[in-house]
Amino acid sequence: MPSSKDTGKRQRANKLLPLALIVALVALFTINRAFFPPPMLPFQDRREMMDTWVTITVYNREKTRAERAIEAAFARMMKIEEIASIYDENAEAYMLNEQGRLDDPSPELIEIIDAAKYYYKISKGAFDITVEPLLELWDYEEGAEKQFWELEPAEQQERISQTLTVVGSDKVTLAPDPPPSIVLAPRTKVTLGGLAKGYAVDQGLEALRNAGVVHALIDAGGDIGVLGGKPNNEAWVIELRNPKDPKDYLTRFLLRDGGLATSGNYERYFDEQASVGHIMDPKTGYSSHASSSASVIAPTCMQADALATAVFVLGPIEGIDLVNSLEGVEALIVGYDEPKRLYRSDGLQLFEKGGL
Repeated sequence: MPSSKDTGKRQRANKLLPLALIVALVALFTINRAFFPPPMLPFQDRREMMDTWVTITVYNREKTRAERAIEAAFARMMKIEEIASIYDENAEAYMLNEQGRLDDPSPELIEIIDAAKYYYKISKGAFDITVEPLLELWDYEEGAEKQFWELEPAEQQERISQTLTVVGSDKVTLAPDPPPSIVLAPRTKVTLGGLAKGYAVDQGLEALRNAGVVHALIDAGGDIGVLGGKPNNEAWVIELRNPKDPKDYLTRFLLRDGGLATSGNYERYFDEQASVGHIMDPKTGYSSHASSSASVIAPTCMQADALATAVFVLGPIEGIDLVNSLEGVEALIVGYDEPKRLYRSDGLQLFEKGGL
């Protein structure tokens, strides 16, 4: 007959058995997750903002985590739009244009304006956020007897010459003294579309990174930012459309980190005849016809965005020279007079797959 001592040992052993099984199962689960993690799956969302469609794609192992990260990225990008819009009456950029001065602006707006002045300088004025008065000239005017593009050339030139006197990013002053301020010269106005969208993409990627995402792509109407490539060390493959044939592409870019932006006058026009494109040459006041399109790869999407506009206006020769002078930047420019001729920066082949 077993002693009470032996019975107690068996009872304790029986009580510890379920606990031991739980510990073993947890250990097995942990080992399994470590050596056989669930696959990385793509998650995607698409929303309208910044006058375009924005698509965010991430790879993650957990749906809930991916959805939260995407939501955080959209929220951050929306915040940038609320700062940089010149159409929203509550936006800082709108108030800057209306008042000619903005005291204690957000750090984001200061960063955007500071970058704009830098690209204005290195592009020798080809990139200029103060072209807004010129754009307003060419805008459709409700009820006007004649639209601006219908005026006689002499009258057009006279009004353009008058407007050019208030154009130039040197007419935008950043005063750092606390509180900081942004001051515009009289009648000068800014438009931030040439780099704020790229900046928003960069901020969206940062939000994804902070949420633990390591593989992502944000496409904001052709302004593209990528993070970490795809899983298994694959690159994101991005096709560059042919400006003369939307069903064709000129090349495929392979990106793992950084930004890509394309500028062209082949989609948006002021007039019904599609002769006046939306990218202005700040020096002439007329649509730029130096290039058919310009695509730039850079470490950030804001860099790519601003430089794509700059080299589009500069044209293939000066544009490629500018890009070749910048570290980590590459470009492909399609000529205007010779639309079949492609101009490549020195290191662009490192990012190309199946180029023409």
